[in-house]
Amino acid sequence: MSDQTSTPTSGDGLPAAPDPQVFVEYLARTRWFGGKGRPLAVTGVRRVGTVPGAVPGGPLVLLCLAEVTYDDVGPEAPDKVEHYQVPIALYGEAQERLEHAHIDTWEDPARGRLHGYDALHDREAMACWLRSFDRAATEPGGNLVDDGSSLAFHRLPGHDLDLETHSTLFSGEQSNSSVAFGEDALMKVFRKVTPGVNPDVQVHEVLSRVGSPDVAALYGWLDWVDPEQRGGDDHTDDPGSGGVMQLAMLQQFLRTASDGWDLALSSVRDLFRQPELHASEAGGDFAGEATRLGRTLREVHALMAEHFPTSTVPGADVAATMAGRLPPALAAAPGLEQHRAGLEALFARVGDLGEVPVHRVHGDLHLGQTLRTALGWKIVDFEGEPAKPLHERLLPDSPWRDVAGMLRSFDYAPRVVERTWAEDDPEGSEVRAAKAAEWANRSKNHFLYAYADGDISDQQRTLLDAYVADKAVYETVYETRNRPTWVDIPLQAVAEIGAP
Repeated sequence: MSDQTSTPTSGDGLPAAPDPQVFVEYLARTRWFGGKGRPLAVTGVRRVGTVPGAVPGGPLVLLCLAEVTYDDVGPEAPDKVEHYQVPIALYGEAQERLEHAHIDTWEDPARGRLHGYDALHDREAMACWLRSFDRAATEPGGNLVDDGSSLAFHRLPGHDLDLETHSTLFSGEQSNSSVAFGEDALMKVFRKVTPGVNPDVQVHEVLSRVGSPDVAALYGWLDWVDPEQRGGDDHTDDPGSGGVMQLAMLQQFLRTASDGWDLALSSVRDLFRQPELHASEAGGDFAGEATRLGRTLREVHALMAEHFPTSTVPGADVAATMAGRLPPALAAAPGLEQHRAGLEALFARVGDLGEVPVHRVHGDLHLGQTLRTALGWKIVDFEGEPAKPLHERLLPDSPWRDVAGMLRSFDYAPRVVERTWAEDDPEGSEVRAAKAAEWANRSKNHFLYAYADGDISDQQRTLLDAYVADKAVYETVYETRNRPTWVDIPLQAVAEIGAP
């Protein structure tokens, strides 16, 4: 990783960055940093470039990549080194209104004293991004490229940005940072970045260009290529490899949309308030929404199969992957042991299926990745499973993995409400357990029937059951480690699906 010092050394004209130790302290107090609690050092700070669109009297926005090296794993471990994007708004004078976002104050050889702030908290800094995306729309091909840094703003046609609006930072996100520009657009800034095409950008671009109504339209994105080392291996985790690094995406802001997970929880609460009614009779019955969501996923999968490569993989390979995850899961979650035989038998049946069709999928689908708008459901966040390396998230997979993720989410929603409700009414637990199962089964059945446009075949059922079981095994390990009192939720699914 080049340019690891806190001061410019190459005559590139970029502002100096803070000392690496400043980044250690800054990362520790953010919500989105994934290395909290691990022994680490910031072993380099790469000054990528400055965001165009600066105006007289406003800040200069410096994009930095902090190289984080962990001391709790060996040198060959895949999570030994990670890179985090830190945009810094630079001012010559202290900004009292941004004191809560202050990163550091330091001396720059050419500019004198600099006061640096987390740029996502600064409306003046965020306006630089917005102006840059707007200018990109007027450039050939919709591409605004800074020759000095190789920062490139890309725009898709069909939407005019509102430059008079201001930014609002969303505070609840765990892994990235999102900023709304009024009611017009939403920008997601990727915090942990790796070389390669980000699947969230890639999938949204493809689906937006073909006019899919089932995703938030992509307006543009920002990426960067190291100008000194182009043509490297996109599968490495070193920014100096020359792989493109996608830093942000700008898309339609679905301001009035409702989160799918929240809607499901509300539906369950409505049912629990009316224990004398069946799920089909309750005012908040979710079956209709589950049906519409199933159709939406079917349409999105159809477009992804049409516009991304498709292929097949041997069922034996799918079975081997699932079976290979079982031994470490059994070691971590003893409650799985009694279901070992059933799970092994189920995975073995997958091995007898022959070739399994695969294409690009969402990869991490659940109710929290859906939004309900007045015009229907939208599926969001196509980054894939966060724990997987980027190049693996770009690989084709079975669409039944996405279906399984949704079925597990439908199973979790009533159980979450069931547990919180028990704190106020412990004596109604037996009735609520029955209602939770009724709600989950009804929602899952309507979703699956709509997705498949009818009944599924025996082969499809075997594959789906295996993906559901594989997901439930993962959940069992997670709950065992983090919420032991919740482990019965996935274990119940394992017991039902993994039974011989």
